[in-house]
Amino acid sequence: MLTRRRIAIDGLTGLLAVGGLTLLVIGASPAPPPPERPAAAAPAPAASGPAPVASVPAASMSPIPIASSAAPAPKVETRGLGASAPVRLTIPAIGVDTSLMSLGLNGDGTVQVPPLKKGAPAGWYRNLRTPGEVGPSVILGHVDTAHDGPAVFYRLRELRPGDTASVRREDGSVAVFVVERVVEVPKNDFPTDEVYGPVGYPALRLVTCGGTFDRLRHEYRGNILVYARLERSG
Repeated sequence: MLTRRRIAIDGLTGLLAVGGLTLLVIGASPAPPPPERPAAAAPAPAASGPAPVASVPAASMSPIPIASSAAPAPKVETRGLGASAPVRLTIPAIGVDTSLMSLGLNGDGTVQVPPLKKGAPAGWYRNLRTPGEVGPSVILGHVDTAHDGPAVFYRLRELRPGDTASVRREDGSVAVFVVERVVEVPKNDFPTDEVYGPVGYPALRLVTCGGTFDRLRHEYRGNILVYARLERSG
């Protein structure tokens, strides 16, 4: 089980504080917001705010929903695949087609992130399960850069329940995940246990920056989280 830890991001991209993962961007201003993709259902009203991390389990938090969760529950696969490292991620609904780099830990125990430069791929955190195995898999990517504009996960917030994300693995298999929910959370209330903690089915979490941009600190104030689970494999 991945315990709650302080996960920092490198100096160019920001910091995952205690109980809060943050992918930040250094720059004078963010890229313009992406065009909205029509939602399949009206978005749920925003919650009043998350409960304090220090005293409330992550699962009981109330993050702001971006996508409606009213879509019918999809048929999902509960049996996991064997271990095989992911090599490519495609998300047709938002035009993502990226290779995947392996991310581990830095020497100080902090999580590595993809390089903050034009054309950088998304990255898979290799200290968890491989996508398709029973348990959580986490893929991280930047939303934009001050110098180069939109990055690999620029349109991540546009995903809706029922959209799919496919992960090609080294063994030639493809794990297809279906999105269940998309939320925005304040960076200081990142639900670490909910994202990185154990689950009893093959799960995928996609993480990028989100929320408003703090021009004084040159960083985003939140994160966009996509929760998905294995629908099928081939």
